Amino acid sequence: MARHDLEVPPPPRLAAIAKRHRPTSTREWKLLSPSHAPEESLRGHLEFALKWEGVSLGVLSALFRNIDPREIVRIVRDTPTGSYARRIWFLYEWLLDTRLDLPDAGKVRAVPVVDPKQQFALASGPLSRRHRVRDNLPGTKRFCPLARRTPELQRYSDMRLGEQAQGVVGRTHPDIIRRAAAFLLLEDSQASFQIEGEHPTPDRGLRWGQAIGEAGQRNLAVDELERLQAVVIGDPRFVKLGLRTEGGWVGERDRRTRNPIPEHISARPEDLPDLMRGVVEYGRMAEETSVDPVTSAAALSFGFVYIHPFDDGNGRLHRWLIHHVLARAGYNPPSLVFPVSVPMLRRISEYREVLRSYSSRVLPLIEWRATRRHNVEVLNETGDFYRFFDATAHAEFLYGCVEETVLRDLPREVEYLEGYDEFSRRVQEEVADMPDRTIDLLSTFLRQNRGTLSKRARTREFRRLTPEEVERVEAIHASCFPLEAFEGTGEQGEASR
Repeated sequence: MARHDLEVPPPPRLAAIAKRHRPTSTREWKLLSPSHAPEESLRGHLEFALKWEGVSLGVLSALFRNIDPREIVRIVRDTPTGSYARRIWFLYEWLLDTRLDLPDAGKVRAVPVVDPKQQFALASGPLSRRHRVRDNLPGTKRFCPLARRTPELQRYSDMRLGEQAQGVVGRTHPDIIRRAAAFLLLEDSQASFQIEGEHPTPDRGLRWGQAIGEAGQRNLAVDELERLQAVVIGDPRFVKLGLRTEGGWVGERDRRTRNPIPEHISARPEDLPDLMRGVVEYGRMAEETSVDPVTSAAALSFGFVYIHPFDDGNGRLHRWLIHHVLARAGYNPPSLVFPVSVPMLRRISEYREVLRSYSSRVLPLIEWRATRRHNVEVLNETGDFYRFFDATAHAEFLYGCVEETVLRDLPREVEYLEGYDEFSRRVQEEVADMPDRTIDLLSTFLRQNRGTLSKRARTREFRRLTPEEVERVEAIHASCFPLEAFEGTGEQGEASR
């Protein structure tokens, strides 16, 4: 990148030649022995990068615009049947939407553009007869983030968390699942607002919860995202709805001048129509192909939030897109939303660090100035920064949240509801005719006091219970709700759930 003076964010993991023969690689560097050193030529370094780092569309796009096209022609003519040469040739014409002065490739075995052992890609893809390669890129040249197939992501993929969730649903009474789904949906809506530091009215929270519950039911489109933005905002008097017509940024303001001190600068408004068309295309391709659904959801949703197409509401729509992709892929059980905003809120520092992981590499490359209205105006071309990025860290983070949902949140909610129903039934046998709402209050007080009815509750709300009845009720509660069930749970009663 330095040799060609490319102003692009560096990929989070690079390959390099070490001085010793048994180098130790790190998360940031894949170190190879001197015997792997590439030929000192453009062809040598491009083949080395494709072989050991995978496809980096942002770097290649900047490189191809910076070199004489005859260099690519020379690479192909030198090795017309070479798999790397044909991949380089295809990517050049695909990224620059041009046609080099080369004849079509002859009869040779087709190879995928993206090595599926290195990066998540389509299982197959349309054949480019000109290049004899299969276009297995998961997106279009308008928007195509890629994720590396790391051991961590492969481990998550092999866990088949969607199938594990289906198993929980299959062995649970439908009424329990219905109630669990309602609570998890509300919990996700509340957590999504809390991540943004907002405390919505109950009506606004319920409306957004309903929107989350409907994720996947409509085709993804810019119009649909604009409709959802209106649901998020509620009162449109102080926010312009629809795609931005001015700059966008996230950060602080200078207290004296009120000028921006950005941590992230959004895509230019003139690039938004093309980028958002790419987002929609990527989302629709994710529905129709066999790319890992969680990885696709991460790439789409984090790409959306980096673009930041709206003046407000981007964060919640970013998380809605996760629900949309998983629902369209049939990854989560029908009518059950994975409340991924809840583990995101629990892991808020890690969430913010993942968001910064790319923004911090892009920000130094953006030329901007403050406007009279204390906004930002971007002065250089930045569209490719948002079209092409490495989504590996984002996919690993999202998979961690899905794992928490499937292995922790969903089973705990099911366990709570099953325990609550058993508690309610046995209390009614012990204390005849106790109303459901009173049993709910009793359960709440016991949970708040870790299974013991407080002195205050004994002398006020439950003063009519005898000491013997209190003792038996506490014993019932202990058998229905093991002590460990209190860890990490809220203190809401069944009526509020």
